[in-house]
Amino acid sequence: MPKMEDIQHSLLIVSSSEQFETLIRKGLPLRRFSSVECCKNSASARRFILERYVDLVIVNLPLQDEPGLDFVLDISEQCNASVLIVTPSDMFEEVLDRVTDKGMLVIPRPVSVNRIIQGLRLLIAVQNRYHRFERELASVREKTEELRIVSRAKILLVQKRGLSEDDAHRFIGKFAMDCGVSRKIAAERIIEDLE
Repeated sequence: MPKMEDIQHSLLIVSSSEQFETLIRKGLPLRRFSSVECCKNSASARRFILERYVDLVIVNLPLQDEPGLDFVLDISEQCNASVLIVTPSDMFEEVLDRVTDKGMLVIPRPVSVNRIIQGLRLLIAVQNRYHRFERELASVREKTEELRIVSRAKILLVQKRGLSEDDAHRFIGKFAMDCGVSRKIAAERIIEDLE
C-alpha cells in the first residue's frame, strides 16, 4: 500500500489571472501531483470537470465570466473534489457563509503563496482520507455482495437438496476448493444450477 505522501493528486487551478497561476505552480510540491491544469473561466472549468477527474481545485475569485460563487457551489454538487477558494477580502464573509457547510476552504486576499500551499496540503490530507474510506467502503460492499450470493446458494441447497445449513456451507466451501474458485463464484455456479 502506498504511503499517503506518495499518492498523487490532480489539481485544477481556475483563475483569470496568469500571475496567480504562475505563483501557485512555483510553490507547488510537484511530486504530489499527477497533473496540474488551469482554466481561465468557469465555463471551461465546468467542461474540464465533466470530462476529467480532478481531486483538488483552487478557485481565484472573481472569474472572467462570473463572480464564481455559483461555480464553486456547482463543483460541490458535481464531483468529490476538495476546493480552496481565494477571494477578495470584501467578498470573504459572503463566500465563507455560503461554502463552509460544503467543506470548502476559503482564504481572503491578499494572501501569500505559502498560505495557499498550506491550505492545499490540508485539502490533500482530506482527499487521502476520502480515498481510504472509499477503498474501505468498496471492500465492505464486495464482502456484503459475496455474503448475499453465498446465502442465496445456501438457501437453495437447503430447499432443493435438503441439506442442513452447516452442510450447505461446507458444500459451497468444498465446491469452491475443488473448482479452484472463490466462494462467491462457486455460489454463483450453484445458484445457476439450482434455479
